[in-house]
Amino acid sequence: MKRNEIVSLIAVALIILFSYTAISKLIDMGEFERQLAGQELPSWSKAPLVWLIPAAELLLCVLLIISATRLPGLYGSALLMALFTGYTGLVVVGYFERTPCSCGGVLRSMGFEAHLVFNLFFLTLSILGIYIFHSQKKFAVTQKT
Repeated sequence: MKRNEIVSLIAVALIILFSYTAISKLIDMGEFERQLAGQELPSWSKAPLVWLIPAAELLLCVLLIISATRLPGLYGSALLMALFTGYTGLVVVGYFERTPCSCGGVLRSMGFEAHLVFNLFFLTLSILGIYIFHSQKKFAVTQKT
């Protein structure tokens, strides 16, 4: 399998993840808003996050679909997954008093330990995609010389 095919498969996996979670949040916006309101976040951040999180997920889908913007999409995916993974890790170690899950769809039913593994998997995929993308470019340059 070629490097660009692997990067494309990684992009597809991330697109499926982000489109599913964004659409789930938007379909059940009231529940997402209630769950987000229960998070231990600054109160001023909760209202904007109701729209920013699904919008960011959908924007990442668009970036990952377009081959010319795939690398920024992979970086954005890694950043978003790092944030989600960091939060989930803090929940697992008991940092927060309350731990409502504001994820969309069936992901909401996962335990936090399983969710941490799930998030780590997709964070690793994002980083792997970035690594392969850069190694692919480096390989192409060395082949030309």
